[in-house]
Amino acid sequence: MIKKIEHLGIAVNNIEEATKTYEALLNSPPYKTEIVEREGVKTVFFECGESKVELLGATREDSPVGKYLSKQKEGIHHIAFFVDDLKSEMKRLQKEGFQLLSEEPKAGADGKSIVFLHPKSSHGVLVELCED
Repeated sequence: MIKKIEHLGIAVNNIEEATKTYEALLNSPPYKTEIVEREGVKTVFFECGESKVELLGATREDSPVGKYLSKQKEGIHHIAFFVDDLKSEMKRLQKEGFQLLSEEPKAGADGKSIVFLHPKSSHGVLVELCED
């Protein structure tokens, strides 16, 4: 079951500049910076009430975020929903006709297990499901 919006992912061209911008905007430093080598992404997390903002900077041009930024402008990349049972939610959504981008959950940033839904399944929005 989906419990809450966990975070908004924002793809940026220059993660250092974006970090300074969001530090000023949120009046708070990030609580975590992490590189996810497998995905070719550097992430910077900010707390924002009960949710988070995740900045995404490509560490490789051929990474998913690198490819996204080569085609799109900087901006909201995805919305992540926290779920209490990721595998059950994956099965439920597949039965509802949603297309998953992977058959099994992957290790994501911030200690989460994740899976993405294809944007065609959700009216053009890349949706991430995550659990601790």
